[in-house]
Amino acid sequence: MDALDRLAEPGLDLLRRVDTLLAAGAPEGHPVWPLLRRLQVLPGEAVRGFLDLHPAPLTTAGHAVRRLVRGYDQASATLTDPVAWSGPAASAYGQSRSALLRHLDEGPDSLVGRLESTAGYADALADWVDGSRAALARTLAEVLGSTEAVAVVAATSPRAAEREPGSGRAGAAEAAEIARRVLAVLSVAYDGAETLLREWSPSLGPAPWRPPVERPVRPDTPTRLGW
Repeated sequence: MDALDRLAEPGLDLLRRVDTLLAAGAPEGHPVWPLLRRLQVLPGEAVRGFLDLHPAPLTTAGHAVRRLVRGYDQASATLTDPVAWSGPAASAYGQSRSALLRHLDEGPDSLVGRLESTAGYADALADWVDGSRAALARTLAEVLGSTEAVAVVAATSPRAAEREPGSGRAGAAEAAEIARRVLAVLSVAYDGAETLLREWSPSLGPAPWRPPVERPVRPDTPTRLGW
């Protein structure tokens, strides 16, 4: 359990109240409007979705992918064993074997290269989740202790319904300010996720097959077996 998990219950209660007030609209020209239009979600719902993101499964996935590399190493070792025969068939086999070795483990476009990139992407996502959760937890801690939170709770309490007509917009500005602060953090987090995807996507596609380089073989070349 991290800081965000510990703040989840009081944070979601406050944001539920914020969402209720925002449902009636935010003050005109408030900076929360661009964030609402961009994210298309109220802060309470946005945070509830973010609470389901944890770094541990991504870290575990990265470790699991790296363990697969051993199998490819074993296959590569088998392919590098010498053969005791020669001739056109041996030459063709050698070309195919070289191509397969390149495909298995030679550079970032090989299968091993793609595995390592996938594991690296999982690690980068885990770091992103960890950092984003910490940033969101700091913001929730700040808004929970703010005067805006007091105004929002007061405006959404059962006694608020007893107010005189015309005072129904109490807490609207404070709710908009809390929403702005929470959505701003989430907007930065989503920007970070999109940046990671752009940076890693070129190395996450299928490993391209590079066909063997064919070398001409003299048709009269004898075949010699090594047994």
